[in-house]
Amino acid sequence: MAQVPQRFFDALAVRTWCGLSLAALGRAREEIDAINVYPVADGDTGTNLYLTVESAVAAVEAVFAAHEVDEAPRDGSEAPRNGAGGPSLADAVGAMAHGALIGARGNSGTILAQLLRGMAQVLAARSDNDHTAGHGLQRALRHAAASARQAVAHPVEGTVLTVASAAADAADGVGGDCAEVARAAYEGARAALAATPGQLAALERAGVVDAGGHGLVTVLAALVETFTGRAPGPVAAPHARVESAVEEQCAAEEGDENGPAFEVIYLLEAEDAAVARLRQRLDALGDSLVVVGGDGLWNVHVHVDDAGAAVEAGVEAGRPYRIRITHFGHGDAHTTKAERPARERAQRAVVAVVPGEGLAALYTEAGATTLLARPGEPPASGELVQAVRRAHAREVVLLPNDAELRHTAAAAAEQARTEGIRVALIPTRSAVQGIAALAVHESERRFDEDVVAMTSAAGATRHAEVTVAERQSWTTAGICQAGDVLGLIDGDVAVIGADVSQVAATVLDRMLSAGGELVTLVLGDEAPESVADHLEARVREAYLAVDTVVYRGGRQGALLLVGVE
Repeated sequence: MAQVPQRFFDALAVRTWCGLSLAALGRAREEIDAINVYPVADGDTGTNLYLTVESAVAAVEAVFAAHEVDEAPRDGSEAPRNGAGGPSLADAVGAMAHGALIGARGNSGTILAQLLRGMAQVLAARSDNDHTAGHGLQRALRHAAASARQAVAHPVEGTVLTVASAAADAADGVGGDCAEVARAAYEGARAALAATPGQLAALERAGVVDAGGHGLVTVLAALVETFTGRAPGPVAAPHARVESAVEEQCAAEEGDENGPAFEVIYLLEAEDAAVARLRQRLDALGDSLVVVGGDGLWNVHVHVDDAGAAVEAGVEAGRPYRIRITHFGHGDAHTTKAERPARERAQRAVVAVVPGEGLAALYTEAGATTLLARPGEPPASGELVQAVRRAHAREVVLLPNDAELRHTAAAAAEQARTEGIRVALIPTRSAVQGIAALAVHESERRFDEDVVAMTSAAGATRHAEVTVAERQSWTTAGICQAGDVLGLIDGDVAVIGADVSQVAATVLDRMLSAGGELVTLVLGDEAPESVADHLEARVREAYLAVDTVVYRGGRQGALLLVGVE
């Protein structure tokens, strides 16, 4: 069905464009992955772009959901497209840029995040903050291309940067509306993409176009569809030898063992001056350096031999988190296909979403593949699929550890099944339920028996958390004010108080009133040091047959997680 075209670049157009881009990248992901030979032939550019845009979509949808209550007028008149009835253009593009920034993956995904941020900076600066026409879109594309080049330490022609610049150049020469500007940008980018093999030797050897550039053309095709209602057709580009591109590039670089061994990516909270120093230090450590963001939040990407030094540089600059380190030792551009032994799949693995670094270490020590979820920023389905793939097993037990992630996890499980992986989803609603499930996991059992045992253990574990209210709101225990300490039992607010230890003790008493043999306490970084001692003493005095175990959860959002088995 044809997409209803948008006349102006407003909040609804942003939402439409993001959704169409995600769908288009989903269709093109495998093709883009297959032609990924530069800067490292690791075959994941399409997947990284998809995950980056998926994060942008989630952020935009969250902004629209926040305005949903006001969208329907009570007098029956037509709802306004933006303004009081919905997010402004600034709201929507700001969410798009932020979502892409925090979800950016790989070299091309990080650059795409900066392109979207560059567009957002121009579009959000509109005085009416409602919509813009063709001339505004032209300026946004120009600023996006320029800011992306500035983010890359050593820009290389024949890459996504070249394609972005060509799109901006082509758009500059158009005097029409958004549809005409978008179409010109797409055609300019498409022509530049076709020329990339002549600009970069690695592409010419493999007989392919630049993978990141292909992804950007795909996103611009979605922009055309946003304003015209019709997709401009598949990206026609010379990549006749797609199926062997990565292998050919690897063979061309046989014997070259001088390339960096690790890809390091992390989000960083830091001031501009500290980031400027960080760029210099990381540039000396490795290559493929891209640092994007601003306003105190940055996404850092670099290829290095010393991953620890790259992380330490981030620690000196500010607060790094969501740290991802990938070793290029298996199937990369520095090892020939003949030298890469196929890694045997494990029979079974457990994949778990965990809310803090401390729990991630605990789960990993128990043998699980973990995906760290920062408070307020749940992982997307694509990230869960990547974690399942990373587990490299024929059978996978998936623990979402959050009631809000159940549908996301179900979608990820379904995607993994299409790839031949047997996946069982256990609907754990808290990390303490996941701990209970992991404690009874036995990989030697039949898959179904293992899943039943883990599900039973999780279901028999009541869960609670102690947290602080961010705003005034109605709860099942009454009205809470910002700053109140809340005790939630099985997802519902049961206690409202002012003291963390008192609220935690009340929560624990209510849970143990129904019986229990083991109490699990997981302390967050911001929990008072005395809480665990106070609760352990209470259990010893009042519940003689109950054991207690305490873990440090790190930055997990809640002050305290409680499990009772």
